Amino acid sequence: MARKRYDDEDHTRESHERWLISYADFITLLFAFFVVMYAISVVNTGKYKVLSDALGDAFGGRPEVPQASSTIEQLPLTNLIARKRAEAARRERERLNTLARELNTSLAPLVKNGQVRVTQTGRGVTVEINAKVLFEEGQAALGGEARATLGTVASLLKNDAHAIQVEGHTDNQPIANSAFASNWELSSVRASSVVRLFIDSGVLETRLTAVGHAANQPVAANTDEAGRARNRRVAVTILASDQ
Repeated sequence: MARKRYDDEDHTRESHERWLISYADFITLLFAFFVVMYAISVVNTGKYKVLSDALGDAFGGRPEVPQASSTIEQLPLTNLIARKRAEAARRERERLNTLARELNTSLAPLVKNGQVRVTQTGRGVTVEINAKVLFEEGQAALGGEARATLGTVASLLKNDAHAIQVEGHTDNQPIANSAFASNWELSSVRASSVVRLFIDSGVLETRLTAVGHAANQPVAANTDEAGRARNRRVAVTILASDQ
């Protein structure tokens, strides 16, 4: 009878500890599950490339990887942008250079006698026309000769895309007639008269701006008649694109 009690007690103890085996198996399986999931989530690029190459060889050869065809494609993005901007600036200078030459050629007689000046700066190309060529003294109406001169300029500009600013300038002598209260009005209306002729000649009005400066931007001293005559002028500026 004593032997039987001992066997019963040993069997009961084994039954109570059996859950530890199941728990250990569960933890092992859970660990294995996470290991597999991690392995799936991490791409081994080396093995992937080996597999890709093997499949390529098996099914007709590997596709050729395109090589850079020029040094531009190998440049960083910032250098590529800088190159494109420099190229755009170069083309813009060439367009303005061509326009300046055409204006000089078309207005050659007036350029030769000093009544018209064509200059080029970073701001653009400026055609500076002496007011005597365009207007009677103290007036803002364009005469026949003025219309012919400005028509020549307009014919070169109407198919262009640049913005155009027309500026009227006077000397420092107060105006003395009933049409204009001051040189401000005179310079502004003269600029507007040129703008109106350009529009009538086919230049898009959205490209045009009229500005009156009165006597505030002289190009010569107003101490004598020669200087004052130079200051009475209209400037037509074809603005560079970056302006």
